[in-house]
Amino acid sequence: MSLQSKKAAEKLPQPTPEQLIEVISEALLEKKAENIRLLDVRKVTTLTDYFIVCHGLSDTQVKAIGDNVVYDVKNSCGEHVWRKEGHNTNRWIVLDYVSVVVHIFLHELRDFYGIEKMWQDAEITEIKD
Repeated sequence: MSLQSKKAAEKLPQPTPEQLIEVISEALLEKKAENIRLLDVRKVTTLTDYFIVCHGLSDTQVKAIGDNVVYDVKNSCGEHVWRKEGHNTNRWIVLDYVSVVVHIFLHELRDFYGIEKMWQDAEITEIKD
């Protein structure tokens, strides 16, 4: 059996949204993401089950937060990000894990785009350390 075949055979089972939320939350907290909110949008849309929204205070921090989420989810859950946007500017990074979509904003852009206001019918939970 080749090394690649062994890795495929050892692949972890697909994580539940709750498992993804736990790993993502820890990764965000580890890099000091600010004002982390979990939006349960299951009753509002079919796009995804959850949004996690947070912000960083600099483009460097936004990049570090995004990189840490991708790294931790891959290493803890074996899950690769399905779609990733915003790494070229590090002002608003979107990490799409299908059932959970993470929005990491630069502080002033978070207020400007108002994701939480757009999804105000969602159940919102604050995530703290």
